[in-house]
Amino acid sequence: MSDLKTTAHDGDVKAFIEQVENDRRRQDAYRLLAIMEEITGEPARMWGDSIVGFGTYTYRYASGRTGDWMLTGFSPRKASMSVYIMSGFDGYEALIAKLGKHKKGKSCLYINRLEQVDESVLRELIAASVAHMRKQYG
Repeated sequence: MSDLKTTAHDGDVKAFIEQVENDRRRQDAYRLLAIMEEITGEPARMWGDSIVGFGTYTYRYASGRTGDWMLTGFSPRKASMSVYIMSGFDGYEALIAKLGKHKKGKSCLYINRLEQVDESVLRELIAASVAHMRKQYG
């Protein structure tokens, strides 16, 4: 069985954000950094080459395999900002409906610019997901 390639390490989060070429995306990354540190109470850590994560939880598959992953995080990608909502979106339909312009995957929220979403709704969504993950995984 292969090891997880994206793991937490002690890379410099602010140096990573400073390398983001798009000025708007860089500013949004700093804003998300502050929001997620406040919500989680956890320091930011680099996960792999391009993800800023906060906190950890340990998952266990039915096979017995375990691993660690972040409670929440983001990645300032070229196309959009990826925000990791690790609990997924089931049960958050009312929040999603009020969020503003976005796209979503299974656990990823894609935002072009933070100004296009309601920050208070985004905060509520992140906080609800983090609380869910902490309750589920301890």
